[in-house]
Amino acid sequence: MQSGIVYTETVVHSAPEQFVAEAPYQLAIVTLDGNSGRQTVRITGNTRVTIGDKVHFDHQREGIPFFRKAE
Repeated sequence: MQSGIVYTETVVHSAPEQFVAEAPYQLAIVTLDGNSGRQTVRITGNTRVTIGDKVHFDHQREGIPFFRKAE
């Protein structure tokens, strides 16, 4: 399971047309474990993440990776 640490995050309130129905939603740049670089991801679940939080891959939809805050 791919995981990492939140490098930075933001909440999108004014979304692009294809994601308007999902707003507001959280995006994060995650520093992936194992020196695999960074990736921009959507955050799923009811818990917001903050910088430094551990996250795990949850699923992928239409080429977009979704991560969830680690328990």
